[in-house]
Amino acid sequence: MKRKIDSAMGRMIYAMRLAIGEPPFAHIKSAIGLDRFTLRGKKKVDIQWKLFCIVHNLNKIQRYGPSFV
Repeated sequence: MKRKIDSAMGRMIYAMRLAIGEPPFAHIKSAIGLDRFTLRGKKKVDIQWKLFCIVHNLNKIQRYGPSFV
């Protein structure tokens, strides 16, 4: 793994991590407060995760307004 990350292509792929999907996860964890699921079972956890994603997206739409969509 170290060899892969140290290569030129590996560094380019690793640098894209922030542009891909980690900021929403960090925002959901820190700002919204989802650091653990409160429900049990895969179906219930999936519903709870989707609810937090909806809240995250609605916050972005509310913050940036019509220019976001």
